[in-house]
Amino acid sequence: MRGKDRAELRAEAHHLKATVHVGHHGITATLLQSLDEALEARELVKVQVERNAPLPVKETAGELATQVGAEVIQVIGRKTTLYRHNPELHKKGETVPAWR
Repeated sequence: MRGKDRAELRAEAHHLKATVHVGHHGITATLLQSLDEALEARELVKVQVERNAPLPVKETAGELATQVGAEVIQVIGRKTTLYRHNPELHKKGETVPAWR
């Protein structure tokens, strides 16, 4: 992904609220399923990593992205933003991205 594309996605993610939360259980099958469904529906998802999570935020972001086939757009504080392109959303003829 080009830097310009990543910058545009960061700008779009600024207004999003965290829809997935990583707690003290860490990365579980249920969490991955929720994240996968959120990425399928929206493409751009913000994740909150709680303080009691077993891994540091950057490691958690990398592991989540690897597990669901997404890209890490940014990590700020305890929040990370992930993106995974979904061609099905663009087949519907919508010009507005799903996260807006």
